[in-house]
Amino acid sequence: MAPLKDEEHGSCRTVKNGCECEEKSNPQVIFSGQAAEDLCCGPPAEPRSSHLEKPGYQLCRFVEKFIETPAGSVPRVKRTLDRSDIWETIKVRSGINRNQYKITPGLYCVGAADHHSPVLVSANYKLSFDALRQALTHSHAWILVLDTRGVNVWCAAGKGTFATEEVVRQVRASRLADVVSHRTLILPQLSATGVAAHQVKKQCGFKVQWGPVRSEDIEFFISHDNKCDAAMRKVTFTLWERFVLIPVEITLLYKYLLWFLLIAFILSGIGSGIFSFSQAWHRGLISVSAGIVGIVAGVVVAPLLLPWIPGKPFSVKGALSGFLAGSAVAAIFWGRVNALEVTALMLFAMAVSSYLAMNFTGSTPFTSPSGVEKEMRLAIPAQAGAVLISSAAWLWAAFGAQG
Repeated sequence: MAPLKDEEHGSCRTVKNGCECEEKSNPQVIFSGQAAEDLCCGPPAEPRSSHLEKPGYQLCRFVEKFIETPAGSVPRVKRTLDRSDIWETIKVRSGINRNQYKITPGLYCVGAADHHSPVLVSANYKLSFDALRQALTHSHAWILVLDTRGVNVWCAAGKGTFATEEVVRQVRASRLADVVSHRTLILPQLSATGVAAHQVKKQCGFKVQWGPVRSEDIEFFISHDNKCDAAMRKVTFTLWERFVLIPVEITLLYKYLLWFLLIAFILSGIGSGIFSFSQAWHRGLISVSAGIVGIVAGVVVAPLLLPWIPGKPFSVKGALSGFLAGSAVAAIFWGRVNALEVTALMLFAMAVSSYLAMNFTGSTPFTSPSGVEKEMRLAIPAQAGAVLISSAAWLWAAFGAQG
């Protein structure tokens, strides 16, 4: 910094970061070096905006820089998640903004990828993309992201968005043939139901190889000549994999909870005296308790204890966990409910738990799509019937008690 003499006022002006600091002579207050400059000009300026940004567009935080390729600029992404990624993951795992958590389809780079590097194909659901880039700890690779409408690989393959046509379209749109010298795409195994490998080869010239089920095994796969062992081909549904699904299932229920509370209290207040607010409060708390334990049984207990609950259909597993939950409610309120009310509480808890437990069928290797449809055709009428019988028994018990 060079001091500039101000002849008119007899002081010096120091130019720093584009601002001018005036340092007048003062025998009582002496500032020197960095301290004086910071006091005058404030804290150091924030980093400049990236020159890669365009008006109206914001650079994604997971992008490190852009690299030049024969097909144009390609974003190079970070291998690790920052705080914003982690916070967004927590929100999505809790059901917040879940349907909009996606990235722009196209070609991305990890590390120092070159024309020899492998091409990994993924969905544009950001959790899927994040899991893949995190797994590439030491590898240099290209990631070709398909437009799956923000849906994960497995579900997108079933919905027809992670499909042959989309793979071919993105290969052509990204000019992948100009970027890599080989002609091989590595697709996740869970996308196999939506992609015809021979059609991909026929339409765009790239051969398909099926990678492992889990992204955490991708580096082993790449380093071992694109080969998987038996464990990498096996679809699992471990305790942790079941646990992480629970928060989103719970948050999806909030929109129905208010209606449930309203109906429970109204039904509980109906009796021989037409309507009793006292009965609505006392009996309503009991019926709400049965509904809450039914929710916990279906959304928490059933998935966590899934391998140990008897029966194969999830509706049956949920009904059994609901039976235990309903029994707990009956035991807590023993002496305040009669036999008919106990029956109503048990049926209601079982129906709620059975229905909610079925939501986990799409996350497991235990059932097929046709098996799920068959189970739903049988289970949903039974669950609806149990709710109707439970409501009728609850009302009948109130008239009997007040009659």
